[in-house]
Amino acid sequence: MTEPLYAPKSHYDARSREPVPEPLPRIHSGRLWAGGIGTAVVMALLILVAILLVRGVFGIPVLAPEHEGVYGTANTTTYALGAAGITLLATGILHGLLEFMPTPLTFFYWITSLATAAAVILPFTVSAAQDEQIATAVINLVAGVCLMSVLGTVAAGSVRHPGGELSWADAERRTRR
Repeated sequence: MTEPLYAPKSHYDARSREPVPEPLPRIHSGRLWAGGIGTAVVMALLILVAILLVRGVFGIPVLAPEHEGVYGTANTTTYALGAAGITLLATGILHGLLEFMPTPLTFFYWITSLATAAAVILPFTVSAAQDEQIATAVINLVAGVCLMSVLGTVAAGSVRHPGGELSWADAERRTRR
């Protein structure tokens, strides 16, 4: 039988011969939130670029009538800022998961995958042309995948390991084998 990956390992104190647990990995909060803010900027720019591509190149009037031009209206800005806000919310959730969950990235990927699925389905629940619904769903899918991949990488890089032990990501990969 093997020891759980996140259970504190112990060694014995030379004087008292009592087990002394080794410290668990610690979260480097500053690095995590700096990465979250950077990811929020990436997400806002991704939404802007995607809307410019869909409206300007493909001619699909996402979020505004076609006569509003390539950028559209203030809805484009709201969509981009909303993506940045959701990214900061996801960073907060990720921080909590890293602090309190045994396999934080597994839970994070499940939560963000299900939220992305909801964001992909949402455009089909409103009254709009089918090409606009599909374009919006694709934008939401690409944004969700971006959020998961970038914040997942940020999480793995924001964990301090005493004694050079495995990162959260390495430990989770080992449990899947």
